[in-house]
Amino acid sequence: MLPVVEPPPFSKPKTPEIIIDRKHSYFTFLKPYLSFHHRRTWFFLSVLLLQLLLLLSAPSLPFSLSADNISSPQPSPIIGNPTTIKQGTTTVDGISISKNPAINQKKCPNGKVYVYNMPPQFNAEIVRNCRNLNPWSSRCDAVSNWGFGKPADRISAIVPQNVSGAWYWTDQFSLELIYHNRMLNYRCRTLEPESAAAFYIPFYTGLAVEKFLFTKNATGEERDRQCKAMLDWIGEQPYFNKSKGWDHFITLGRISWDFRRTKEGDWGSSCIHMPRMRNITRLLIEKNHWDYFDIAVPYPTGFHPSSASELKNWQNFVAGRTRRTQFCFAGATRGFNNDFRGILLNQCHSEPGSCRVVDCSGSKCENGTSTNAIMETFLDSDFCLQPRGDSYTRRSIFDCMLAGSIPVFFWKRTAYLQYESFLPSEPESYSVFIDQKDVKNGTSIKRVLDTISKEKVKRMREKVIEYIPKIIYANSTQGIDDAFDIAMDALLRRFKEQDGGYKWK
Repeated sequence: MLPVVEPPPFSKPKTPEIIIDRKHSYFTFLKPYLSFHHRRTWFFLSVLLLQLLLLLSAPSLPFSLSADNISSPQPSPIIGNPTTIKQGTTTVDGISISKNPAINQKKCPNGKVYVYNMPPQFNAEIVRNCRNLNPWSSRCDAVSNWGFGKPADRISAIVPQNVSGAWYWTDQFSLELIYHNRMLNYRCRTLEPESAAAFYIPFYTGLAVEKFLFTKNATGEERDRQCKAMLDWIGEQPYFNKSKGWDHFITLGRISWDFRRTKEGDWGSSCIHMPRMRNITRLLIEKNHWDYFDIAVPYPTGFHPSSASELKNWQNFVAGRTRRTQFCFAGATRGFNNDFRGILLNQCHSEPGSCRVVDCSGSKCENGTSTNAIMETFLDSDFCLQPRGDSYTRRSIFDCMLAGSIPVFFWKRTAYLQYESFLPSEPESYSVFIDQKDVKNGTSIKRVLDTISKEKVKRMREKVIEYIPKIIYANSTQGIDDAFDIAMDALLRRFKEQDGGYKWK
């Protein structure tokens, strides 16, 4: 739940002239008593000293002296994790404020970010309504702990004790909450919009539309309503109108195609096609490769280390893991003819000594019920097969790499044309590509993998493990440059580079 915090009332400090006049009046009154042997002398000297200290401390009083700030949009309050306050913070009136000077004073060469304090209907109320976000089940566990979900207690059966506390049952569609929390505590956040290079819109777009995506007979108007309301609100903000949205960005916690409906009766919302959304940059778990304003960021996994040492412990663990299986596949068929996943499963079942399968048919892999089995399979395998999911991408890519397993791709749009800032620039250094057409025509996956030497497998695994920090979302604002930091650096650099260039209106 996002607490709504009202800004402190504006008040004007007393001017130095008034204080000086008071001091003069005190001098006149005290003149008959200015003897150091007189008790009243010591009393009034103490009062004078106290007023002098108050005068000297006035510049640091907790209110603004600038009248310009009154008419500026209100910044979103600085909030920490709603259930646990991270180390290095102090709490004032329920608000978690960073007190680490290294974070607050670190230079931001590409500028700072202003976080809008939006009406609660766009974020806080959506979380409060977590029981009704999905037509089949409650989403309250998924949105808890700022999108990390509940702690993964059972994971301790397969991972070391020194990292088990970093694991959560994280939902793949929780990106909006995770980014909002990190933005509120971001080292390059500013509370002054006039000094911002970028503006963040904390609207939980994916959570807001989820119910209507899966509710039978939901209308296009219902799927578009909250996005339209958000754009109406943002359209009234002076800094949005100043730039026409070119320096604004938003997190959409689902794939791009869920927001690209072009006509009534088709799937999804038409949010991305609405006029005011045109110039707003979108961070999504899967982008439209041909849309400049879409930026793909990694799916959330269940691993959220709170320190660099915890991250290093995990990397050491997966690097030293003995892998007994050559390749694996976690998934299920889609139930139609020529289903590519069915072909993969058939190849796996025909090589029982080399391939391991985790059956995810039905709801067997939902809500963390098979997380241990999936993670243990990835930890035990040199390679993991990664076909496209319901769209071109799938969260399993990142679960696989997190376990130090080498991904095998069959479509270039599954990773190579999606997550350029987060994965190595040379695909062959960390992955294997086998065209899905070749597999359909009878190419044996095992025979392809058999051609890769043990030395190369070792180098590829080392590269995968090296990139683990870049594909996770840490439970910390310091010590780890994670997927959030990489995304923000790339975003701010883009805004800086496009500043002054040609922009359509």
